[in-house]
Amino acid sequence: MMSKPAPIHEHAHEQLRYIRDAMERASTFTSIPGWGGVGVGCTAIVATVLAARAASAEVWLAIWLADAVVAAVIAGIAMVRKARRANVSFRGAPARRFFVSYLAPIVAAAALTFVLARAELYAALPATWLLLYGASFVSSGAYSISVVPVMGVCFMLLGIAACFLPLAAGNVLLGVGFGGLHVVFGLVIAKGHGG
Repeated sequence: MMSKPAPIHEHAHEQLRYIRDAMERASTFTSIPGWGGVGVGCTAIVATVLAARAASAEVWLAIWLADAVVAAVIAGIAMVRKARRANVSFRGAPARRFFVSYLAPIVAAAALTFVLARAELYAALPATWLLLYGASFVSSGAYSISVVPVMGVCFMLLGIAACFLPLAAGNVLLGVGFGGLHVVFGLVIAKGHGG
């Protein structure tokens, strides 16, 4: 006794679902390093404590800029390792789209840091950094895993709050964002997206 063949529309739906999933995987950059984010968060927590004890605003800025360099190295190494494990290319279209949309707000933040520091407007830096870093993840999240833009929105909310607070409170928000959010979202990414 032969079983009745499945209707053709069921096959078509399965094929369309498979094609849609394959295209989505091909159009996203999935090498966001969860464990690297945890590492970046830990260094930011240390920077928050050190910066809170800084003798001047210039020393405060130097501490955070040093942490930014350390964080970039940690994130870069972790991203390269994860990409190698997953056999993901940095030359592909998804990676290029991700990095262009990620780096544009970061470059803007660097330029504004120079301008604001030169004008001695240090209290504006936490809001600037949190807002533009968040914007980098909101925009690049369109080409990455779904948790990335959510993390970006959280950074932006902290940045909005920092707009209305003095430097000492802004420093705490930097710790909550660059420290706490990186640790929390890093763990989410590490557990749900392969490290």
